[in-house]
Amino acid sequence: MKPSPARQKKAVKIFPHPTAGPLRPLVHGQTLKYNMKVRAGRGFSLEELKAAGIPKKLAPTIGISVDHRRKNRSLESLQANVQQLKTYKAKLVVFLRRALKAKAGDSTPEELATATQVQGQYMPVVLEKPTVELVKITDEMKSFKAYNKLRVERTNERHVGGC
Repeated sequence: MKPSPARQKKAVKIFPHPTAGPLRPLVHGQTLKYNMKVRAGRGFSLEELKAAGIPKKLAPTIGISVDHRRKNRSLESLQANVQQLKTYKAKLVVFLRRALKAKAGDSTPEELATATQVQGQYMPVVLEKPTVELVKITDEMKSFKAYNKLRVERTNERHVGGC
């Protein structure tokens, strides 16, 4: 399938930047129904940027979205997002603004020659599939009456505290 001409024009216009927009953090859904699911958030928190060693004013200029209102409530997600930022920073190719003046942090001419534009989502949300453990069915498992056990436990629960 060929990309539309409008998308091709946009990709050419924003050339060094990825076509899907800035890098987004991994966040968990808010409500009870969705809090186990991981999705792409609005922007990285200031704490995550500080831990990764990226100044908050520099982040938007190198394609990292920032959300100053976000707070980190879990250490695991903080570490995952900091790791994501460090990986991004290591792979980042910074183009020179002026051909003659090279600044600290700019890429070498060899890196610039081999740089390509990222098509689609950059570092997308990847969910780990849970591993299924296979177990041999024993005679004890076959003889176990689950429905009867549940019914007995339900009646025991109902009669607790009675007479």
